[in-house]
Amino acid sequence: MTDLTPTPSTPGLHVSKPSPSAPAQGSAVCHCGATATATGDAQVLRLVQGWEANHGPAHNKGGNQ
Repeated sequence: MTDLTPTPSTPGLHVSKPSPSAPAQGSAVCHCGATATATGDAQVLRLVQGWEANHGPAHNKGGNQ
């Protein structure tokens, strides 16, 4: 399987939760240079919310890239 972890050359958001009892893990790398990681369901949820609000697709709102 391909490594889905985001890098500066392949920015994005990756979340994993191998089992219902395991804590979620997430990592994000934006093309603007911002990076973040999180461990734990609540922290990963905040990482995803922050990514959606401030990075990735948010950079394309209003014509900004």
